[in-house]
Amino acid sequence: MGDILLEVQNLKKYFKTPRGMLHAVDDVSFTLERGKTLGIVGESGCGKSTTGRTILRLEEPTSGKVIFEGKDITTLGKRDMRALRKDMQLIFQDPFSSLDPRMTVSQAIEEPLKMAGLYKDHNQRFRRVLELMDTVGLAQRLVNTYPHELDGGRRQRIGIARALAMNPKFIVCDEPVSALDVSIQAQILNLMKDIQKEYGLTYIFITHDLSVVNHFSDDIAVMYLGRLIEKAPAEVLFAEPLHPYTQALLSAIPVPRLHDRGERILIKGEITSPINPKPVCRFANRCPYCTEQCTTQEPPLIEVSPQHFVACHRVHKMKNL
Repeated sequence: MGDILLEVQNLKKYFKTPRGMLHAVDDVSFTLERGKTLGIVGESGCGKSTTGRTILRLEEPTSGKVIFEGKDITTLGKRDMRALRKDMQLIFQDPFSSLDPRMTVSQAIEEPLKMAGLYKDHNQRFRRVLELMDTVGLAQRLVNTYPHELDGGRRQRIGIARALAMNPKFIVCDEPVSALDVSIQAQILNLMKDIQKEYGLTYIFITHDLSVVNHFSDDIAVMYLGRLIEKAPAEVLFAEPLHPYTQALLSAIPVPRLHDRGERILIKGEITSPINPKPVCRFANRCPYCTEQCTTQEPPLIEVSPQHFVACHRVHKMKNL
């Protein structure tokens, strides 16, 4: 195990609704090594974005710990948390809605520098803006351009430059390429990889695109209805997915071959409500291997082989756990 930058312990985030408590994130735990990328995948509504935002304390956790560089940041006050913000940043999903349409490219990138008070005068900040534009591949001729005049790829480069402005150690990337064309996606992913190597950054990469997460991540965590159901190194997860939900997700990846498509696993049945869920397997209603135990006991997340964690009664029995 390398140098641990982030440790999440039993993280929960519940939202109050008229029908009860919605369990958006429920008892999620993992560790993340410095300089590595953890991909978090799952269908819409599984809680992956809320997990990222709660780790950054953009959403206050209901309970649990977020330990960043050995310090539990859930106990920090507003002043201490504000000081820590420079080390923890976020890249948003929609590059257009995350930018102020009244700000030029230089003003948008300069804004976090001004708020943090990192440079004494405008000239110093402007030199840093030009440096950041060069880092993310934005031509200096665009310095006085507005977001509506740019394409999605350039807008996302602005978002990446803003995230890099204060030299962070850790960035949550919340579906940063899902709103972009496929050709632009590859450019942005390669840029983010290059930046990670150059600056030694640590990423949480949130996406619903499994082909993207395989290309980009060292480890992959699969979420379902607020729970972490499988976590493993990327090559292990793709070679030997153990949870039935993970197997179904991987079978849905398009294969560019006519005669070797593999068997498509179709998920049937109703999705369990995330409001006041019972302590049972949340995938039981849709699982082809469901047994009585699945409908009466919630499977714990157990390490079934080195660095491979699964929450499934069937897998635990197969592995004699």
